Amino acid sequence: MRVAIAGAGAVGRSIARELIENGHQVLLIDRNPEAVKQERVPHAEWLLADSCELSSLEEARLDRCDVVIAATGDDKANLVTSLLAKTEFGVPRTVGRVNHPDNEWLFTEAWGVDVNVSTPRIMSALVEEAVSVGDLVRLFTFRQGNANLVEMTLPDDSPYVGKPAGLVPFPENCSLVTILRDGQVYPPSDEQPLESGDELLFVVSAESEVELERTLAPHQH
Repeated sequence: MRVAIAGAGAVGRSIARELIENGHQVLLIDRNPEAVKQERVPHAEWLLADSCELSSLEEARLDRCDVVIAATGDDKANLVTSLLAKTEFGVPRTVGRVNHPDNEWLFTEAWGVDVNVSTPRIMSALVEEAVSVGDLVRLFTFRQGNANLVEMTLPDDSPYVGKPAGLVPFPENCSLVTILRDGQVYPPSDEQPLESGDELLFVVSAESEVELERTLAPHQH
């Protein structure tokens, strides 16, 4: 894929390195001359420009990009970049970094954001994950589909410990994506049994989250 990343700070550079390692083409855009240093990510393309300006994005040829990631430290800039990428250049997928939790409600499809990534939300989720068993932990939101990626650690007293995943009556608009166990990733086939302590990852609509919790961990709620 061809990916443009607005913001060449520590976050943008880290994303760029990972994508390049995975074989993607990456363009880093930043308006700060101090940030635009080729040697920091030598295999990326670089552009000294303001991603909030239409002329800059035309120069960046955003119409050729599969994904645009707005990863600056400024929420306003990330929103404007996402909106321009989506509306003016028809970029298929936009990802917006949320720096301040109070602004998260703005990062929606209306502003051209397909997926928002809230660093505070993810950090708090990781803290909750370390202490909670039987509770859903929301990792992030897919704005287009009104669905969330959530995680649950299956408690010892779940009625479905030892049962095949195919026998669990999951609610509507809920899909088990994968099972993490002892550092291994297991596909969620119908025959795969669930075990106490499994980390289960789901894509689920917000309306079905409570029912999912009650199904897998009725004694916790």
